[in-house]
Amino acid sequence: MDQISSISELLTLSNSSYRIFDMGRSVCKIAKTDFEKVEQAMQPYPYPLQGHAHIAIVFWQEQQSTPYIWFVKMPLDERGLLNQGSRNHYIAIILEALGSDLGQDPSEKQEELLKENPYNFTPSQYKLASLNSIVKRDLKQKTSEYYEHCQLYLSGKIGFDNWQGVGVQGLCDFAARTNSDENENHLISALDNIPDEVFHPLCSALENQKLSITILSKFISIAEQMINKDVYGDKLASSLRAISSNAENPLVVQLIKKLLNNDNFNDLNTLVTISGRCWLAVTDVDMLMLFLEKVVASSEQEVFVAIFQDLIAVPAIRPSLLQCIRIPDRSPKLSNAIGQLFSTVKGS
Repeated sequence: MDQISSISELLTLSNSSYRIFDMGRSVCKIAKTDFEKVEQAMQPYPYPLQGHAHIAIVFWQEQQSTPYIWFVKMPLDERGLLNQGSRNHYIAIILEALGSDLGQDPSEKQEELLKENPYNFTPSQYKLASLNSIVKRDLKQKTSEYYEHCQLYLSGKIGFDNWQGVGVQGLCDFAARTNSDENENHLISALDNIPDEVFHPLCSALENQKLSITILSKFISIAEQMINKDVYGDKLASSLRAISSNAENPLVVQLIKKLLNNDNFNDLNTLVTISGRCWLAVTDVDMLMLFLEKVVASSEQEVFVAIFQDLIAVPAIRPSLLQCIRIPDRSPKLSNAIGQLFSTVKGS
């Protein structure tokens, strides 16, 4: 066990079945082969957030009915590669606390060692709820006690004004199960009737799920109605958030292109939603240039810098972003913003 060089190896040698999820930008499963390459610094972490990888390690052994979940936050270097020293330190802490038996019920002393792990972090409530729903669905376990009430509410049977008993966990359980015809139909019918108090957390739950083309089209229709009326705000941002797992879909790309081409659109919250969640819709250089022009036209320099620095760390968008800053055909305002950005970097 002293020669273990990766978390993947540790889990495998302990006879654990496991799954890895990103918990930073969204709740998203990471393929084991990709995670192994990330651990070996063969490829950058795909979903960096503030210079770190935020990971959920879900593992279980054959005799267990409920999996263990560890939440791990590890630093990335300037290339987005996992810090090897931190990864090795994390493994050493786990081995000291539990040895090779990861499935044991830890003693009080072991529990204390695990809690003092400097790489631990606590995700937000809605991400915890989403992960819980996804894990239970994938492992074919029973849903939470809140699911049935949420399902009943979204069916319209208890009245859309009676939303106070609908909880975040119930919405996440429902979002993880929209592939059933009954839930899909209820959701599509409910979207025109539910109040904001349900619409916004529902969109937060849906952002972690791949949606059917029917549900996707409904959200696009809702968003297009707002764009056509020049109504920009939280509801539009939430609608984009709901479909962000499908951001590379041509229908979503077309929607965001329409939005960015609208001269009246300048809502910063929606722009941040595009960069933070729908970045796969703007990986094309032309789309990315549209996005950058809209950011500089709608915000101050420090906002442009923050968005640029966030996007440059994302492997899927970094090459296009580097290409964008070399394109001479851009507005004076964008040229000035890029110039200031690099002046600041050189001066620091």
